[in-house]
Amino acid sequence: MQSLDGIKFAEMVQMGAHHLLQNANYVDSLNVFPVPDGDTGTNMNLSMTSGAKETEAFATAHIGKTAQALAKGLLMGARGNSGVILSQLFRGFGKFIEKEETIDAKGFANAFQAGVDTAYKAVMKPVEGTILTVAREAAKKGVEVAETESDIIAVMDAFTAEARSSLARTPDLLPVLKEVGVVDSGGQGLLFVYEGFLASLKGEPLPERNEATLDDLINAEHHRVQDFMSTEDIEFGYCTEIMVRFEEGKESFDEDQFRNELNPLGDSLLVISDDEIAKVHIHSEQPGAVLAMGQKYGSLIKIKVDNMREQHSAIVGEERSTATAVKTIEKHPYAIVTIAMGEGVATLLRSIGASYVIEGGQTMNPSTEDIVKAVQEIGAEKVLILPNNKNIIMAAEQAVELLEIDAAVVPTKTIPQGMAAILSFNPDATVATNQASMTEAFAHVKTGQVTYAVRDTSIDGIAIHKDDFMALAEGKIVLSTPTLKDAAEKVVADLVDEDSEIVTVIYGEDTTEEQASALVTFIEEHYPDVEVELFNGQQSLYPYIISVE
Repeated sequence: MQSLDGIKFAEMVQMGAHHLLQNANYVDSLNVFPVPDGDTGTNMNLSMTSGAKETEAFATAHIGKTAQALAKGLLMGARGNSGVILSQLFRGFGKFIEKEETIDAKGFANAFQAGVDTAYKAVMKPVEGTILTVAREAAKKGVEVAETESDIIAVMDAFTAEARSSLARTPDLLPVLKEVGVVDSGGQGLLFVYEGFLASLKGEPLPERNEATLDDLINAEHHRVQDFMSTEDIEFGYCTEIMVRFEEGKESFDEDQFRNELNPLGDSLLVISDDEIAKVHIHSEQPGAVLAMGQKYGSLIKIKVDNMREQHSAIVGEERSTATAVKTIEKHPYAIVTIAMGEGVATLLRSIGASYVIEGGQTMNPSTEDIVKAVQEIGAEKVLILPNNKNIIMAAEQAVELLEIDAAVVPTKTIPQGMAAILSFNPDATVATNQASMTEAFAHVKTGQVTYAVRDTSIDGIAIHKDDFMALAEGKIVLSTPTLKDAAEKVVADLVDEDSEIVTVIYGEDTTEEQASALVTFIEEHYPDVEVELFNGQQSLYPYIISVE
C-alpha cells in the first residue's frame, strides 16, 4: 500500500477501537497496584470509543479531516491520564496531516512522531517506562523504516513490533514496575490499538492475546509526574496563561515570531491564535515578562499565574480532615465542581459548598467532556474544579483549556483533600487566589484508606494476599491483614499524633454502621483528646476513608 486516505484510516480506527474494547477487561485486570487505581482499560476504551464514533460520523476521503475528527472525539472523551495521553498522541498526529488528502509511508510515520512530540509536551516531566515510552520508541522505528520502505503496511508492521518490544522493556525503565516484576498497562492498551490498525491494513482478523508473554501488567502512567520528582526539580516555577485580544495601533501579531520571543522564558510553551486573539501557556520564572510581551499586541483579557512549586508540594503532601463548619456558596456567578464516588460522599460535599458533584472515582473516571458539560450546565462565570483523584487531574486540566470562562483546577487527589479545599473557599476572592489558598488548605491533612487486595504480591517488603484488607497511611501500605478492624485501627494508629485534633471517618457501602461505630469507640478510647466525626459515604472499593487534622 503506497498511500492512505481518510476512509481507510477510519476503518483502522474502528478496528483499533474494537481490539481495545475486546481486551479492556484484561487491561483492567492488570491495572492493580494491587490497589485499584483508576481503570486503565476502561479509560482507554471509553476514550478510543469516543474518537471512533466521531471518526465514523465525519469520515471523508480527505485523511487530514478524518484525523481531525478522531482528535476531536478523543479530546472530548478522554478519561484518566491514559485517555488524556492517548488523545494527545492523535491530536499531534491529526495536526501534522490536517491539510493532506492522502499520505505516503513517510508521512504516515512522521505523523506518529508528531503525535509523540505533542504527548510529551503535555506532561511537565515525562516518566519513562510508561505509555509515552512505548509510543516514542515505536514512532522512532516507524520513521527509520519509512526512510527505505514505501509500503505503509510494512511500516505499520515494524511500528507495532517495536511497540511490543518496548512494552516488554518498561520494567527496566521504571523501578516500581521492576519491583513487582510487571510492565505498563497503558502501553499495553496502546499496543492493542496499534495491533488493530495493523490488522485493518492487512485485512486480517484481530490477533489473539498472548497471555504467556502479557502477564499481570499494571499501570504506571497513573502515577502523577509529581510522584516521581521532587519540588527542586521544577526549573520553571510559574504556570502562566494569558489571552490577548488584538488591537489596532499595537504591533502586528505573528504566531511563530511570538513563540520564538517567549521560548527563552521557559518551557511547556503553547501559542494558539486566530484573527482576533492569541492564547499562551508557558512555564516560566518570569510571568511578568510574559504579560508584558502579550500587551505589545493588545489587551490581556485573561490572566492566570500559578506557583507550581507550591502546588507540587501540596500534591505530594499529606491530606487533612475537614472542620465541622458548613459553608455555602452562591451557585452564580461562582461555582465549585467536584467528583465523588458514593451518594453519601456526594451529599456531604454538597452540604459544605460544592455546586455540582460529578459521579466518578477510582473505577469510573469522568471524561473531559463530562466535566465541560457539568460546568456549562451550571452556567457560572467563575469555576473551580476539584478532581479528588490523581487520575482525573489531567482530564480536569484539559477541560479548563476548553472552557471560555475563568476556571482553574484545585488538584485534589482524595475526598478528604476535596473537603478541606471546599471549606477554605472564599466567594469574594479571585479564581487564582482561591486556587492557591484551597491548594494550601489540603496540604495539611493526613489521609488513610482501607481497601482490599485483588491479587497476591509484595510491596515495600509487606506480603499481600488476595482479598486481604490493606491499610494505607499517607499513600503507603502499612499493613495487610484478613481483618477489616485491624486494618482500620492500624491506619488510625499511624496517622494520629499528639498534634491531631479531628479524625473524620467515612465508611463505605460494604461496611456496617456497627463496624464503623466500633472504630469510633476505638478512637475515642485510645485518643481521648481528638474529636471524631463519622459519615456514611456509601463509596465502593474503600471500606474506610480516614482523615486526620
